Amino acid sequence: MENDKIVINLPLTEEVAVSLKAGDRVLLNGIIYAARDEAHENMVELLKHGEDLPIDIKDATVYYVGPAPAKPGAVIGSAGPTTSGRMDAYTPTLLDIGLRGMIGKGERTDDVIESMKRNKAVYFGATGGAGALLAKCIKAQRTIAWPELGPEALREFVVENMPLTVVIDSQGHDLYREH
Repeated sequence: MENDKIVINLPLTEEVAVSLKAGDRVLLNGIIYAARDEAHENMVELLKHGEDLPIDIKDATVYYVGPAPAKPGAVIGSAGPTTSGRMDAYTPTLLDIGLRGMIGKGERTDDVIESMKRNKAVYFGATGGAGALLAKCIKAQRTIAWPELGPEALREFVVENMPLTVVIDSQGHDLYREH
């Protein structure tokens, strides 16, 4: 723990995920994947056609973000969370094949929460409006797939001490609904 924050070194294992409780403050370190609506749709389409995903989704954490272009000398531009509900149609499919963590803002559907419970996954909240501060936690980034999607391309980020809050834990406790 660092200043009452739980330090998590990725990948996010089932053991770590089930130890987290709604309201826990964490610092995330390691590789996460940035993906929004179109990248999620593309991943689910690949799975429907029996094709492999461009990333190993097992124990992965996905950040719902479409980063702004980087200023000269910067790794990335502002990288604040987008509304998670836009990914809800695709999320249970990805959770069922091993996705363990999600980062975004806003409530999730009952279907997503049930899938999280079944798959022992967690949903982290990132502070909306703090994209410039969150971008400072991204130490490296590269495009993995679908570069034609621009900021919505599937990307790999290396993050260091990314401050997040567990909003929905693997038991289904939800800060949006319970507090």
